[in-house]
Amino acid sequence: MPILSHWKQIKRHWQLYVCLFPPVLYLILFKYIPITGTIIAFKDYNVIKGIWGSSWVGMKYFNQFFDSPNFWMYIKNTLGISVYGLLVGFPAPILLALALNEIRGGAFKKAVQLITYAPYFISTVVMVSIIIVTLTPNIGVISKLLEAFGVHNSNLMGIPGLFKSIYVWSDVWQFAGYGAIIYMAALAGVNPELYEAAKVDGASRWQKIRNVDIPGIIPVSVILLVLNCGNVMKLGFEKVYLMQNALNLSTSEVISTYVYKVGLLTASFSFSTAIGLFNSVVNVILLLMVNYTARRLSDSSLW
Repeated sequence: MPILSHWKQIKRHWQLYVCLFPPVLYLILFKYIPITGTIIAFKDYNVIKGIWGSSWVGMKYFNQFFDSPNFWMYIKNTLGISVYGLLVGFPAPILLALALNEIRGGAFKKAVQLITYAPYFISTVVMVSIIIVTLTPNIGVISKLLEAFGVHNSNLMGIPGLFKSIYVWSDVWQFAGYGAIIYMAALAGVNPELYEAAKVDGASRWQKIRNVDIPGIIPVSVILLVLNCGNVMKLGFEKVYLMQNALNLSTSEVISTYVYKVGLLTASFSFSTAIGLFNSVVNVILLLMVNYTARRLSDSSLW
């Protein structure tokens, strides 16, 4: 399109471009310009010399991370929690939305929506406190229930094999209600004539869900799945760090907590940046792969 035509388009729809300007400016200032700082991953960053005055060290800090004796443990723990969370946490809001969609109004539906949505507003610190208190030996609710079945003094937070399950299922409890809102909005957009046609054909409730509801939310589901897969290596730091203790460290030490302890607490900014850059590259590769697969298998994709 000629440049003159572009200017005509901008002049004709200038209100839209004015609305677009603030978010674009925000992205440039706070997202894209800071990316230039990742250059310190390839430098021996010195605070006094600054980013551009520090000496180049190439892949030194990447190799230092790859040669770390616990490198594979960090990768395994990070991927283990993320994939576990994806397998359990992704279908949970879909199932909740499908179930809520079958409830026709009334106080019960509103009560279920409120109960499932409310945990989303609990802060990470409070959520972890609730988990720890609930699982505390002798006085926690779960411990009391276990005692009723003959299991005494069980410190569940200190069992390494249970860390992933505690983390993932508490996430499901906190975020499933919020995630269900997106799918309920998608279900609200399904053509009512499809439901009427299913009713005329004598479709059962399960057949209606399988042939009308699920196809109606597949495009949204694919987009959210692609976005979730792009954050597989970006595991929430705060919750993991707060849930850690000396007993479960073998399964709870993930890349983000390692970066905090080794990179930031010891002021090794170049080292922590190198690990963060490695994480981002892996996430981008996963995002591209999943998006390509989704585009090949369905009509929905990010681009």
